[in-house]
Amino acid sequence: MMRALKWMGGLVVGNFGWKLLSLAIAFTIWALVATEPELNTVTPVQLEYRNIPDDLEISSEPVSTVRLELRGPSGALRDMGVNGVARPSIVLDMSGVQSGQRTFPIGDGAVKLARGVHLVRAVPSEVRFEFERSAIRNVPVSVRFTGQGENGYVVARYDVSPKMAQIVGPASHVSRIGAATTDPVDVSKAVGRSEFHVNAFVNDDFVRFRSSSVVTVTVTMRKN
Repeated sequence: MMRALKWMGGLVVGNFGWKLLSLAIAFTIWALVATEPELNTVTPVQLEYRNIPDDLEISSEPVSTVRLELRGPSGALRDMGVNGVARPSIVLDMSGVQSGQRTFPIGDGAVKLARGVHLVRAVPSEVRFEFERSAIRNVPVSVRFTGQGENGYVVARYDVSPKMAQIVGPASHVSRIGAATTDPVDVSKAVGRSEFHVNAFVNDDFVRFRSSSVVTVTVTMRKN
């Protein structure tokens, strides 16, 4: 019993000087943090979201950046994103949304901040999204040529593969697409039979290709 008491006592008084120094350093750091002036700052934050249903698409131009006015110790505000201090983030939970408009407030529930930093306000204070059902559709691929006749040859016939492109996006946007169009195929130096690999595109930022946008255009030239 006495040995146990002596051992515990040794833990308390052993290296007492070092322990006192550590305590003094910890107190000094706490005092510096506690006396740090509180400041306000405004910082732009990219909007993120999660859990959007698989059968829905965002069909309106969404707000991508929100300005946050924050208050906190000057050191924490200065070091956001460095020295182990987390950057502010905004994550919207879109689980359970349905077709139509939906407004999301930018408040404490969506904003993640480092310890000691507080949200004063967000500009804008809420963001609105338009949701639509997703649609898939096949559209023809239209080929564009450039440089015809520059070397005395013009296109006699051509083939494009694939002839149809599968697109996907919000239903109302997909329904407006009549065709996918290729980047210009430059035949200014082509003679006889030539093969080109080019990208196709659609004139709607909300519509995308379901697979690769690269098509193969095979051209047969004839003397003009």
